[in-house]
Amino acid sequence: MKRIIKWSEREFSFNQRFFATISAGLLFLFLIPLLLIRGLPAVDNIIGLPSISFGIINFFIGGILVLIGATYALWSIISQLTRAKGTPLPMMATQKLLIDGPFKHSRNPMGFGAICMYLGMAIIVGSLSSIIVVLFFLFLLVFWIKKVEEKELEIRFGQNYKEYKKTTPFMIPKPWRK
Repeated sequence: MKRIIKWSEREFSFNQRFFATISAGLLFLFLIPLLLIRGLPAVDNIIGLPSISFGIINFFIGGILVLIGATYALWSIISQLTRAKGTPLPMMATQKLLIDGPFKHSRNPMGFGAICMYLGMAIIVGSLSSIIVVLFFLFLLVFWIKKVEEKELEIRFGQNYKEYKKTTPFMIPKPWRK
């Protein structure tokens, strides 16, 4: 926790934040989807797991999830980069508490977006292994947020974060919020 607090005290230029975000994006936008779309369906075949395929329904439901997820994830990343002088990466934390834009609807819109996007991809390919990995990733994400990130935000932003936490949903957005 001390290390994360120390990291959060340092400010970075826009170029540093941008290139760090792009680098991390390679993992989250290419390598993880590649694993979900190509790697894990191959594992399903090797170990004999059935495909969860309902034809066009997979593409419809999965496509909607990918679209919603990508929207929330990218919207929150752009907000962090441009308005809060930070990144999604803990070592380049935001310098400002964001409570508007996507953060008005959810305290963790990027996490929500990533999970939706990955779950949509897993549904499109109909891979049971991919769905299990996404749910495991969700478990790890919630664990990290609850055990580390929320405590760090309370230390850095104090009462402002506590009030925000009381009035804003944890992960699943409420887009109709005023």
